[in-house]
Amino acid sequence: MRVYPTFFRLAFSWMDAERAHKIGFKGIKLANTSGAGRLLHRFTAPAASLQTSAFGLTFPSPFGLAAGFDKEGFGIEALTELGFGHVEVGTITGQAQPGNEKPRLFRLIEDRAVINRMGFNNDGAAAVEPRLKAARAALQRRHPNVRPVIGVNIGKSKVVELDDAVADYLISARSLAPAADYLVVNVSSPNTPGLRLLQDVQTLRPLLTAVGDEADKAAGRHVPLLVKIAPDLSDEDIDDVAKLALDLKLDGIIATNTTIGREGLASPAAKVVECGAGGLSGAPLKQRSLEVLRRLKEATGGAITLVAVGGVETAKDVQDRLDAGATLVQGYTAFLYEGPFWAARINRDLAKARRNR
Repeated sequence: MRVYPTFFRLAFSWMDAERAHKIGFKGIKLANTSGAGRLLHRFTAPAASLQTSAFGLTFPSPFGLAAGFDKEGFGIEALTELGFGHVEVGTITGQAQPGNEKPRLFRLIEDRAVINRMGFNNDGAAAVEPRLKAARAALQRRHPNVRPVIGVNIGKSKVVELDDAVADYLISARSLAPAADYLVVNVSSPNTPGLRLLQDVQTLRPLLTAVGDEADKAAGRHVPLLVKIAPDLSDEDIDDVAKLALDLKLDGIIATNTTIGREGLASPAAKVVECGAGGLSGAPLKQRSLEVLRRLKEATGGAITLVAVGGVETAKDVQDRLDAGATLVQGYTAFLYEGPFWAARINRDLAKARRNR
């Protein structure tokens, strides 16, 4: 019997979602700084059988934490102690920004979903850089053989016009690539005006080319580069992105970000309307994100690493994504509903299923 769902209902379900997130995240970080994290890791560490290779890196587990939970790199070590094979930090922008007005994070508990319009609230690349470097060094000391991987997700500053987007992304690439194990160009959040227009291949090509060149130059090595796309793209647009990724020899594609759609929800329509604009994540995204993954697999012929995210809740969901062509899988929204031992439970069930195959 799992205790956390009851705890969530009593302690968090009635609370403002963003406040609840901050309290929960603070608790995770506190456990790590108190020394409990290292002790806990003995029980949450992924089995050796789950080690996964992707774009030249070895991941302790194929399952990691998607961007959005740790936006500024404050809790990387603490989160990896919970069993995540990688943590993707961000989205980080070239300039510090407060994000959109509050409230901006809403739960749809009946759907095990979340609507957010956070708007890339973060301290900016220059402030996040030293945190990433410190976390990477600490993880290397704790895990000298196979350490958890740090991904960095970058986006456009809200005050920057689309015509100047490339230069803005380069600020982040220049600062953060040296401390990143891999870098993700986010052009698919619905919460920065005009951002999704950058998914057009004619605009995306020069952006990805420039970011890749700048990242490798700044780091003095090849930094694996990925692009994160929206589930709302048409099938033809998905095919175009796949062709572009192959042409540019990108290291991977992350599918998918949140959706602006609201179809098929169990929550009362009035409640959904009250939440307002924003990206929907969680269980309702499961089918579409899987469809996009399968289309990318077919379009790329398995020649590029695919990272699946969207509606992932269980070990079976993870395995379904791996079977459909993903090399890595990420989750986030279910973490809010399942609690701190969610990643460890998925890893344990994945390892058990592999032993029984």
